[in-house]
Amino acid sequence: MRVTATILLASRSPRRRELIALGGWDFELTSVEADESPFAGELPLDYVRRVAETKARLAAAAIGATLTDPMVAPGHAPTLQPPSAAIIVAADTTVADGNAILGKPAGVAEARAMLRRLRGRTHQVHTALAAIQPGDPRLQIETCTTEVPMRDYRDDEIEAYIAGGDPFDKAGGYAIQHRGFHPVAGIQGCYANVVGLPLCHLQRLLSRIGIDTPADVARSCQQALGYDCPVYPAIQAGLL
Repeated sequence: MRVTATILLASRSPRRRELIALGGWDFELTSVEADESPFAGELPLDYVRRVAETKARLAAAAIGATLTDPMVAPGHAPTLQPPSAAIIVAADTTVADGNAILGKPAGVAEARAMLRRLRGRTHQVHTALAAIQPGDPRLQIETCTTEVPMRDYRDDEIEAYIAGGDPFDKAGGYAIQHRGFHPVAGIQGCYANVVGLPLCHLQRLLSRIGIDTPADVARSCQQALGYDCPVYPAIQAGLL
């Protein structure tokens, strides 16, 4: 059964807010305080899944839900009850250099070290999306990984970028969309994922629980980001 639902986006990220608006969904914003510290030896994909699930469950708990059951497998999500249904969506994104998780740099020295580490090489950006209905313990998870090749930028470009203050609220110490720095050489995957919210994966996640996407999300995303995406047909077909 297809339903109408308000999405509660558990995020304070302005980039995610801008991206989710492109889907045409009815959404509101909420935020949670979650410990985003990685566990010792935790792999990047396991990390983003755990943090996204934690954010979703905290947001649900904050509006009075009791959530104790384990995650439900894809294809076994609850049916939402119209017309007042709400679905909480939480996301977590991290930059990974192999199995190493690169969070937000704590200061200038760490930002410089991260940017030097990544330049001229390809790393991964992982995002996990978690969706849950308040009052129902079952949870849906969707993940996206983008391979990101960085250009061989110079030391003086790093210093100018750090001086502008942009790296300090970004995982990995950079923003792919920064117009002055242009850190990325070119990607062949989901650009929106690197910005922080893979919209075609979100569309697929919501579709599994019966929520339609009013807008042509792939077209809106490409127009907004100025990126000719080569992978959205495969994502929407469930192949990636």
